[in-house]
Amino acid sequence: MPCAGVTIYGLNVIIGRRVVSFIEKLSAAWKTNDSLLCVGLDPDVKRFPKALQGKPDSVFEFCKAIVDATAGLACAFKPQIAYFAALRAEDQLEALCLYMREKYPHIPIILDAKRGDIGATAEQYAREAFERYGADAVTLNPYMGFDSIQPFLEWKEKGAILLCRTSNAGGSDLQFLDVSVAGKPVPLYQHVARLVAEKWNANGQCALVVGATFPQELAQVRAIVGDLPLLVPGIGAQGGDIQATVEAGRTANGTGMMINSSRAILYASPRDDEDFTAAARRVAGETRQTINLYRR
Repeated sequence: MPCAGVTIYGLNVIIGRRVVSFIEKLSAAWKTNDSLLCVGLDPDVKRFPKALQGKPDSVFEFCKAIVDATAGLACAFKPQIAYFAALRAEDQLEALCLYMREKYPHIPIILDAKRGDIGATAEQYAREAFERYGADAVTLNPYMGFDSIQPFLEWKEKGAILLCRTSNAGGSDLQFLDVSVAGKPVPLYQHVARLVAEKWNANGQCALVVGATFPQELAQVRAIVGDLPLLVPGIGAQGGDIQATVEAGRTANGTGMMINSSRAILYASPRDDEDFTAAARRVAGETRQTINLYRR
């Protein structure tokens, strides 16, 4: 719940007369929940417990239950928009985001949309993320250049989280190619990291996506960007090593990361007779504990 002196107004958390930025909210959540764990919300109705099967609002009810079960263990929630859109459940995503903003306003909401377009289209994508869903941050694809990102940066209290070195194997097809920077060959993902940290982050609102499946590259990105926050997918179902991830990506004070786990938490219950919320809370707690073991 909000601390004393903190109120909710519209889509933002307000302290006095000042809007709390995504970076400020994230920093507070790292400390308050003693956590670098980001809980991904990827609803797959085929994996829902039988009690929710066939219910018209099952997506909202399932995700709401996960949020309630893990809110004390997470530094962020990350709904993946494709899972909702494929089910024609954007209205349930809106309701979920509203619920999270009202009940857990101190925990950032990251809309995982990976948007990337130019001009007026990018402006509409920004409105979708920040007005329709009220997200604190959105994931973006930087490969159309700065003018595709600029409309999001105009929302100065919001976060822009840009793809850098993604966790999938195919990311190497492009991200590991050398580009010429000042006459020297540099892997494209490192150029993106430096570009975001040194030029695009003028308002202090940017972060990068770097996969846990590539800890060596994660360490190289950290060396380039300093304390810039990193959203790190790839542990849990994708098999990223938590120790290697934390040791490669943590900042000097043991924060700086949003280490995402989705399916391993959402579908932790192997049996229909087990309380899926208890299983999710157990796995989230174990994951946070393992992360904290290596971040100190």
